[in-house]
Amino acid sequence: MNALHNFLFTVYPYICLTVFFMGSLARFDRDQYTWKSDSSQLLRKSGMNWASNLFHGGILFLLMGHTVGMLTPHALYEHFISAANKQMVAIVAGGIAGSLCFVGLTMLLWRRTTDPRIRLTSHRTDLAILWILWVQLSLGLITLPFSLSHSDGSVMLALSEWAQRIVTLNPDASGIAHLDWPYKIHMVLGMTIFLLFPFSRLVHVWSGLASVFYALRPYQVVRGRRMNVPK
Repeated sequence: MNALHNFLFTVYPYICLTVFFMGSLARFDRDQYTWKSDSSQLLRKSGMNWASNLFHGGILFLLMGHTVGMLTPHALYEHFISAANKQMVAIVAGGIAGSLCFVGLTMLLWRRTTDPRIRLTSHRTDLAILWILWVQLSLGLITLPFSLSHSDGSVMLALSEWAQRIVTLNPDASGIAHLDWPYKIHMVLGMTIFLLFPFSRLVHVWSGLASVFYALRPYQVVRGRRMNVPK
C-alpha cells in the first residue's frame, strides 16, 4: 500500500501533467479542427441555458478556488485569516459552487443520454468525460462532511503542502497518508482528468483562457474603404 500511495501521489501527478501539456500541444499542432466543444445547442435549445450556465459557472469557480486555495502558501495569508476559517470558507463556497455545478452537469448528462437526436450525434468520449466529471463532483461533495469533522484546517494544510511540493518539484506524499478515502479517490480521479484532457472535448478550455488574452490585446485601427459610387 505504501508503494501504491507513493506512486499515485508522487509519480502519477507528473505523468498526468506531462501528458496534459504535451498532449494539448500535439493536438493543437496536428488536429486543430477537433479543438472544439461539439456543442449540441443547435439540435435542441430547451433547458440548455440553465444547465450550461450552472455547470460552467460552478466548475470555473471550483477550478479557480482549488488552484488559488491549494497553491497559496500558508505564510501569505496566516496574518489575515486562520487555517480553520479559510477551510470553513472553502467548505461553504465550494459546497455552493459544487452543488450548482452538479445540478447543471446532471441536466447536461440527462439531456445527452435521453434525447435521441443528441445521443445519436454524441461521441463516446463526450459521454465518458461527462460521467467522469459527474463522479468527480460527487466525490468532491462527499468530502465536505469529512472536512467539517476536521475544522482545525489540518486537512487543508496537508493538501496544500502536497500540491505545493508537486509544483516545486519536491514531492512528498507522507503528509496525506492519513487522509480519508474520499479525498484520495477525488485527488486521483482529478489527476486522471488532466491525463484524459488532451484526448477529449475538454481541450476547448484552452480556447476560453486564450479569449482572456484576446480581450486584453492592443487596440487595432480599422479604416473603412468607401467608394464614391453615385446613388
